[in-house]
Amino acid sequence: MKNKLNLRLKPKRRLRKPFEGNPPVPGDPLRSTAPAGFNRRVTKKEKTSLAAFLDLAGDYLAGAFRRGHGEYTFNDETPPPDAVPASAGNDAAADGSLEAIAAEVSRCKRCGLCTTRTNTVPGEGVSHPLVMVIGEGPGGDEDATGRPFVGRAGQLLDRMLDSKGKIGLSRTRNCYIANIVKCRPPDNRKPQTDEITACVPFLIRQIRLLKPKVILAAGNTPAKTLLDSTIGITRLRGSFVNFSGMPLMPLEFTVPLLPTFHPSALLRDETLKAPVWEDLKTLRTRLCELDPEYAAQMADIPL
Repeated sequence: MKNKLNLRLKPKRRLRKPFEGNPPVPGDPLRSTAPAGFNRRVTKKEKTSLAAFLDLAGDYLAGAFRRGHGEYTFNDETPPPDAVPASAGNDAAADGSLEAIAAEVSRCKRCGLCTTRTNTVPGEGVSHPLVMVIGEGPGGDEDATGRPFVGRAGQLLDRMLDSKGKIGLSRTRNCYIANIVKCRPPDNRKPQTDEITACVPFLIRQIRLLKPKVILAAGNTPAKTLLDSTIGITRLRGSFVNFSGMPLMPLEFTVPLLPTFHPSALLRDETLKAPVWEDLKTLRTRLCELDPEYAAQMADIPL
């Protein structure tokens, strides 16, 4: 009887040939069994392609903005693994010190600000601050010295933080001062989105290391950037917000963040001094709640 069933049999799956390993190397059994493509010298072309891919991936993860990247200089020679120090070229892994971040900032070419800067301005202050003050970006005096907030606005900031002892803060005793961007924007313009995207990861790494009790965001740009907000500083100021990092850059802890006006705004408009004083009193109250030593220090100093 004729079989009317039309059965389609799947063809036999062809077995792939196993990877052929590199020739055995005396005294190195791992290399004798390694797949082709491993344990060989990487060419200049392959290194350049990989670097370009990693730059693209980093730009995407940092906010999907393409940034400028410097030229890479590679050759076809790759030293043996045991000849390369474990920490070579890996500043990101050396996050354990502010000095490591400052060194990386000094070499940074992630955006166009690197072409116009005189000095980078990573930050300044104590390593375990009560307050981390974050401004917008360096100005001319900061670009010339490599130090944050040293011009007229910086001198006013120092007076604000101390307030004749009524707030009792100082960059030399209990504060750390930094900016959203580490290089001066030309003509003191506001940092552009791609410049902020390129630089903010350095700031987040600093916050992780410093673990401040409070962040004081001075100005529109730092407040809106850190809070990922479109609301202006006039509405944001005066109230604490819990800050736990940014998209793709989370912190392992939460920091109370208080937005206030930038000192340069007070130099332009003296009517802002009254609301800033109210913000500083709010800051003092929260610090007294968070730090018993500070509370004891301020106990006999009336506002």
